Amino acid sequence: MNPFTFPLSLHRYSISGNNTLRNFLTLIRFPNLLMMVLSQVLVQSCLLFAELPLQEALPGRFWLLTLSTALIGAAGYIINDYHDLKIDAINKPNRIVIGKDLTRRKAMLSHLLLSALGVGIGALLSLKVGLVNFISVMLLWGYSADLKRRPFSGNLVIAILAAAMVLVLAIFNNTGNLGIFAYAAFAFVSTLIREIIKDMEDMKGDAAHDCRTLPIVLGIRKTKPVLYALFILFFTLVLAASFYRRNDTFFGVYLGLTVLAPGLVIAWRLQRADRKRHFAYLSLLCKFMMLAGMLSMLFFRF
Repeated sequence: MNPFTFPLSLHRYSISGNNTLRNFLTLIRFPNLLMMVLSQVLVQSCLLFAELPLQEALPGRFWLLTLSTALIGAAGYIINDYHDLKIDAINKPNRIVIGKDLTRRKAMLSHLLLSALGVGIGALLSLKVGLVNFISVMLLWGYSADLKRRPFSGNLVIAILAAAMVLVLAIFNNTGNLGIFAYAAFAFVSTLIREIIKDMEDMKGDAAHDCRTLPIVLGIRKTKPVLYALFILFFTLVLAASFYRRNDTFFGVYLGLTVLAPGLVIAWRLQRADRKRHFAYLSLLCKFMMLAGMLSMLFFRF
């Protein structure tokens, strides 16, 4: 027996294990899940309990809530990729995990397990939270299986879920804090904008598999006015937030530089965008704008 055989096999196993973990984290969009958790942490600690020390503002029950949200989010990404194998082979060939590193059967089992855990943990915290989580699972299933292939319906579902991720904290804490509704509206409109831009980016693969997304039904030229209308609503929300805290100069300057300015850049560059790489760039800029908007909650605490 070659004395190097056993260590070499361990090395290969380690590499394989690392690749499997990396691919699974890619499948569940781990950075997006971290953004979801961060958003809920900011709402809890900056909007609802800004006066409390962090340890008291973020109790163990809260972390169970964020865990349930992350589990449902991960399950949603898995079922989305499960139904989109053929489309992703055109739109995102380098990001396919299901069918390569994870069988379709294991992907479905992972989805069901993560969904059940997310709903179960939510129900243990509160029957209302459990119901919100269950509805979220059903909407994600409907989105992946059918709604994302219909004009605007899929975009609307994802925007509603983005808002629900914020609003569930109002249910969890039994509060009607105005700030939660404001940031939920921000999450809803900004997500709706990004989802439509993503549909523009993915038109080739979607069209090849008979999807009826808004850009396919209306065409890119006629879809752009829809986005401009949403941008008007988005800018109105941001300006209203600045006016609401008009005595906080730094808050207004921050929103102007990190949210309004990127939004204006996106709207301006959207006029001449007509290629996949253009829409990919605008989608990335949307992500930055959304993250910056959520981080503005820090001004309520510090």
